[in-house]
Amino acid sequence: MGRPTSERNRLARFGFGDRAGELLGPGGLGLWDPATQEPTGEPAAGLLAALSRAADPDLALRQLHRLAEALDRTETGRGELIDALLEDNGVRRRLVAVLGASSALGDHLVANPAQWTALRTENGHAPDATGVLEPVEAPNPVAALRLAYRLALLKIAAADLTGGRGLEQAMAALSALADATLRAAYAIAAEEAGVQPRLGVVALGKCGGNELNYVSDVDVIFVAATDDDLAPGTTIATRLIEICGLVAWPVDAALRPEGSRGPLVRTLASHQAYYQRWARTWEFQALLKARPAAGDADLAQEWIDTLAPLVWHAAERPEAVDDVRAMRRKIVENVPAREMEREIKRGPGGLRDIEFAVQLLQLVHGRADETLRVTGTMPALRSLVSGGYVGRADGEALLRGYRFLRTVEHRLQLQALRRTHTVPADPAGLRWLAAALGYTALPGKDAVEQFRADWVAHASEVRRLHVKLLYRPLLEAVARVPAESLRLTPEAARRQLEVLGFADPTGALRHLEALTGGITRTAAIQRTLLPVLLQEFADAAEPDRGLLSYRQVSDTLGSTPWYLRLLRDEGPVARRLARVLGLSRYAADLLSRDPEALRLLAEDAELAPRSGEVVREGFGAAADRHDDPVGAIRAVRGLRRRELFRIACADALSHGSLAPSPVLDVRGVGTALSDVADATLGAALRAAARAYPLPEGLTFAVIGMGRLGGEEMSFSSDADVLFVYEPPPGTPDDAASAAAHAVAEELRRLLGMPAPDPPLGVDADLRPEGRQGPLVRSLAAYAQYYARWSKVWEAQALLRARPVAGDVGLGERFVAMADRVRYPAAGLTREQHVEIRRIKARVENERLPRGADPATHVKLGRGGLADVEWAAQVLQLRHAGAHPSLRTTRTVDAIAAAEAAGLLGSADAAALAAGWQQAARVRNALTLVRGKPGDQLPRHGVELAGVVRLLGRDDAGEFLDDYLRTARRARAALEHVLEG
Repeated sequence: MGRPTSERNRLARFGFGDRAGELLGPGGLGLWDPATQEPTGEPAAGLLAALSRAADPDLALRQLHRLAEALDRTETGRGELIDALLEDNGVRRRLVAVLGASSALGDHLVANPAQWTALRTENGHAPDATGVLEPVEAPNPVAALRLAYRLALLKIAAADLTGGRGLEQAMAALSALADATLRAAYAIAAEEAGVQPRLGVVALGKCGGNELNYVSDVDVIFVAATDDDLAPGTTIATRLIEICGLVAWPVDAALRPEGSRGPLVRTLASHQAYYQRWARTWEFQALLKARPAAGDADLAQEWIDTLAPLVWHAAERPEAVDDVRAMRRKIVENVPAREMEREIKRGPGGLRDIEFAVQLLQLVHGRADETLRVTGTMPALRSLVSGGYVGRADGEALLRGYRFLRTVEHRLQLQALRRTHTVPADPAGLRWLAAALGYTALPGKDAVEQFRADWVAHASEVRRLHVKLLYRPLLEAVARVPAESLRLTPEAARRQLEVLGFADPTGALRHLEALTGGITRTAAIQRTLLPVLLQEFADAAEPDRGLLSYRQVSDTLGSTPWYLRLLRDEGPVARRLARVLGLSRYAADLLSRDPEALRLLAEDAELAPRSGEVVREGFGAAADRHDDPVGAIRAVRGLRRRELFRIACADALSHGSLAPSPVLDVRGVGTALSDVADATLGAALRAAARAYPLPEGLTFAVIGMGRLGGEEMSFSSDADVLFVYEPPPGTPDDAASAAAHAVAEELRRLLGMPAPDPPLGVDADLRPEGRQGPLVRSLAAYAQYYARWSKVWEAQALLRARPVAGDVGLGERFVAMADRVRYPAAGLTREQHVEIRRIKARVENERLPRGADPATHVKLGRGGLADVEWAAQVLQLRHAGAHPSLRTTRTVDAIAAAEAAGLLGSADAAALAAGWQQAARVRNALTLVRGKPGDQLPRHGVELAGVVRLLGRDDAGEFLDDYLRTARRARAALEHVLEG
């Protein structure tokens, strides 16, 4: 006859199933009164409540009933158990927690019912749960050891499940239990063999790291003292493995040299020879967790100490960092696809992600920092955080993830004492796991949903940080620095600085001491960064200047929380910063006034120049936020400074492994700088027009000329412009001219105000009549002048005219007017051609600075920018009227169009294009290196060396030879064009 429905419902509220009434009633545990449908008393109610809180209430109840029945077959019976459960809250919590979470330990208790007393509270204290094996005398020592092992495991599980010990204490207790088991098995094996060789047992893996879980292989290596110890040592080691397999868990010796193919036991000398000659990176990685566990502890420690120098130099091998990364990828690839999403150990976002990141950081940084030479994952991670190698927030996130994942692993393994790392897929298994982890239902969210949400959050964060740390570019750079260079005495540091090429090693040492002195976290991070940065500074022409600039930036930003974190964690920022500071005084000066621009070095996308439209909108918006024109122009200058730094860094980094993708070539630099100039002029015009409002209907435009018009500006270029206006019908010309003139003058005043930033000079000397002519003209006045009075050089100047700011329609009308002048239908007359050659000769004679070397002056020298531009412009004046493809403001495009139209030989076209690109690159490099404009390429000295390094070359002499050869060819091509 079935149990009454009301009773079933009543007990179901406790989480029990259909058999609960039978197991709890008078015929069972006697805790439930069917007549009243209530517990038999207050203590019984407390026990039922405890059972209801178990991970699996039904399992806990069934196991308790079985245990009681088993005790009935003993002399004492069940009475003592029931009384203890009703009276001792401690034993009730511990026993019920074990019975509801582990069917395997429940079965063990049923088979050995007297062991429940090990969970009693004695003198107000919980039972010892440190992993100590209680000695058991028995005819069968292996069976006795198994019983003692399970008893110790029961105590550890009870403390773990009831919060009596945290995760680290539980792992340490399990590891101590493993050590005790190994020692006991060793003693049994030695007793059976009748010998006592010198044999050390070294623990590795989780046991070595004192972070063992409930069911895991215990990784070991056996080491013998001498050849005479090998045979008896092998006998003992073999028997030890057999005993531990029978008692607790498999002993895995596969991490030994040559793995399962190698001898089980080797001598200390044989181990040393193997690790010196043959060991791979992963084998040294495994030794990070080595510690003595059993046998001859002194010999095991000697083995560890002997191999330690090899371990702490392993990261210096060229392949070391990639080896660790490859091993992690291989582990992920070997996880079966059907288990990938449920794996908490090997899958992405699992325990292995944390362990591999920590171990790689230990290998790389532990060479110099002995505080990192600890065996456990959590202690090592804390040391990495304390030393500044991992950010505090990142370290805490990894610790939380590790605790969560290891706790899940513990609960999974404890259920059946089975080795598993896979979260169950079935709903019942998930409900049990969530309950075992302490999750309870909340309004709108059940326990399983809460567990899943936390699991996903931890796994995602672990994976993100794993990728961030394991693939941190700084790791390879630090690993390439010899350990001896990571920790130097002051005298050794001074010698090292001399070797690296520092001209003033004493001064450099003062900078290093200022940056790394003390015991602060900031100093610790600097000590990590500087060995790498010094190597980068050493590659520059003036290492001292790079280090000084770095100290200045650090002094400014050192107390800013994100600064050192950015250098340590974010991509190639540190090495990029060192290269930029070492190569470019121009960029260093910009950074000193805008230190936060350092963030641009973190991502390739940030080093890509922004489009002209985006820059113009940003500059215009910044100007519009200020009613005061001076405030507006300051805001615009701040944005311009940031954009110049962006472009300068992209240019300085365009060669070598630190180059952003895509690489910014010299034409891209010219376009980007021209876009910034356009935006600056546009914003300045808006500010000026607010200060001097134009009459209604009057339009105003700025026309770019020269390299600005050609979108070929360099870091040293002024902005060549023309100012044009168009008055509305009926407006007196004097009034319109005065208004336009006021705006133009205000624009020039605003941009000409003294400022520490690189200036943008506004040069209007290419206007009709030059400096003697009016600064501003109407469109009609320009048209009249060019139709009646202009000379051939003015038509030549108009070849680069393009609108850059102001009224778009007016700019287009100016260009249409200019086309009639600069693209003559009939080309050049003979007289005009002679005039062009005369002007070219005059420019070379009069404008080349006194004392300049015409062979290496990049702007006006032979084969320099002016020569190539002159050739392109002569071709345009001759042929653009008949060949529209030549109608471009850009020099290299005009040359390519002339070649395509058959107007220029391919050899001359190639020579001119190469000459322009070379001169433009060198001109930019000169400004970047010197920090101020310059057009003279020196033939020797530090500046030449800086230019050569910045351009990605090594040999200054070879570079000069290439420059002169390319320039000669460009000059010859110009002569061919002029003769044409």
